[in-house]
Amino acid sequence: MLPFLNQLNLIRYLIVWRVNSSVVFFPQYFSLDISRVIGTIIYNRLPTKDKKSWKKTLEKLNVPDKMNSTREGESSVSIPESSWPINAVLVPYSTKRTYARGELIFWELKLFGKHADHGLFLEVILPALEEASFTSDPQFSKKNRLWGHFDIQHIYVARGDCWVPLVVNGKLDLHYRVNPKQWLEGLSFRPQFKQRLRIINWFTTFDLENDFTYLRQLKLIDDTKIEKMSDSPNLTLILANLIQRIDELLFKNSKTNSSIIELMDDKETKNLQKSFSLANNISTIKTNIRSVTPIFPGKWTGIMRYKNLPNFVVPYLEAASIIHIGKQTHYGCGTFALH
Repeated sequence: MLPFLNQLNLIRYLIVWRVNSSVVFFPQYFSLDISRVIGTIIYNRLPTKDKKSWKKTLEKLNVPDKMNSTREGESSVSIPESSWPINAVLVPYSTKRTYARGELIFWELKLFGKHADHGLFLEVILPALEEASFTSDPQFSKKNRLWGHFDIQHIYVARGDCWVPLVVNGKLDLHYRVNPKQWLEGLSFRPQFKQRLRIINWFTTFDLENDFTYLRQLKLIDDTKIEKMSDSPNLTLILANLIQRIDELLFKNSKTNSSIIELMDDKETKNLQKSFSLANNISTIKTNIRSVTPIFPGKWTGIMRYKNLPNFVVPYLEAASIIHIGKQTHYGCGTFALH
């Protein structure tokens, strides 16, 4: 187990919608639409005193015609780093652009830190999801658009690598109690593969930070090797962004300048240092990483292939795939599958 993960509150909801109109068309990047519509509904339902923190970031997203444009060079919208004042990640799993009546749409909502609160989900987010399912507001409910044309079929909550039903066929289980640590149950974060992992498959777009100052301060990286790196995706960047992401989630609002290093014993610290050392010397044998168009959040997408990935690195990669790394994680950016 990676000890710092015990400190992290996280609730994962797998949400299943069923289309109830003849056909609906999706925008290019579904999580942007979810963020804009659900965020605006939450904003409209809040008392006046609570609206301020939502207003500025939502204003940047409330230009859907430009943002969902598919014409090259037409979109001039700057996608904000985060559009909700709560620490949430929206991960669309449904990738088609057209859905017919009765088809299911899958996406995941992750709530982190102090916002990993089941009460917040039940009292604020779920009512907004319900309103979005039947809304007749003309800014959302347009011909052949999803909003106002679906039913909330099922909602599940992660307990380790299992999904526990919370809503079944539209009926909510009010007796189920969700713990913000249950996402960890049964997850060992130890290498359990008979064969070495070789592939990192980014199934969302991603954009990794490439500033190594923080790593030098933590003595996790050798200054002499920095010049060998670039802003292109590599294992060192993935590990670096994981450490920054964990510290952001655990200590962002802390008055102390703390780091996850302080939560590790000597053995774990040495394991992390060894992982960085190994990562520095591993290069891809083949990659089809490619840039994405400006109308998407993130910067890259694709697959990184290796001869093998050392077991020491695997637990950190698994953690990164769950909590998301890099920029614009709110829109689902920065996660991958390991093969």
